[in-house]
Amino acid sequence: MSMEIGSGVTSQIMELKTSKPGVTRKEEIKTGFKSVDDYSRYLQEKYDYMNKGTVSMQGVLATVTVSNAFLEKCKDDPQKAAWLEENLAAIPNCAKMAVGACLGTLTSLQYMCDENGNLSVAISGSSDPDGKIAKENAKRKAAEERAAKEKTERKRAEKKAERERIKKHRARMAEEDDTTEDFNISIVGTDIRSITAQLSEKAGFGAMNGIVGIDLKA
Repeated sequence: MSMEIGSGVTSQIMELKTSKPGVTRKEEIKTGFKSVDDYSRYLQEKYDYMNKGTVSMQGVLATVTVSNAFLEKCKDDPQKAAWLEENLAAIPNCAKMAVGACLGTLTSLQYMCDENGNLSVAISGSSDPDGKIAKENAKRKAAEERAAKEKTERKRAEKKAERERIKKHRARMAEEDDTTEDFNISIVGTDIRSITAQLSEKAGFGAMNGIVGIDLKA
């Protein structure tokens, strides 16, 4: 089922493959972006290593590059978009496998997706007899893990703050309205967004921003 979420962007839950054979996962896939830049920003929020220049993966310097021409094809095509996200999501685990399987010491990883969706991977490494590269990799990996932990803690704190905000808002509303009145409202129409807005107004909830739109066919 596809849902419109504003500005022409649609969302649907799709089943994607994972790095483990036979194992799939469900993921929200969004398409219908006005521009490649908008689509890129959306993807980079989920996969912060895409088209970001050199990043650290398992302590190894890495780049993940997706052609703008291919992003243009994906931004309006749910199947192509799902395939792209499927592969982007698998890259960190692939990097981990590459580092673990390398007989020497990796110095760089490159993941590329060209304008036709063709994928290529390039690696560089060294025998690293004095262990200097390995030490640098370990240092970067430790920084990478700290950043990931801080990001997780920050998101957890943001969610907690939002829950507290909602809790306080509900408590304040309860204090302001010490009487209970039952009401029943029914509105008939052909546009669910319009109906919801009217219900909000009649029930005294105030304006409802960011209402999820649903594409209904009469």
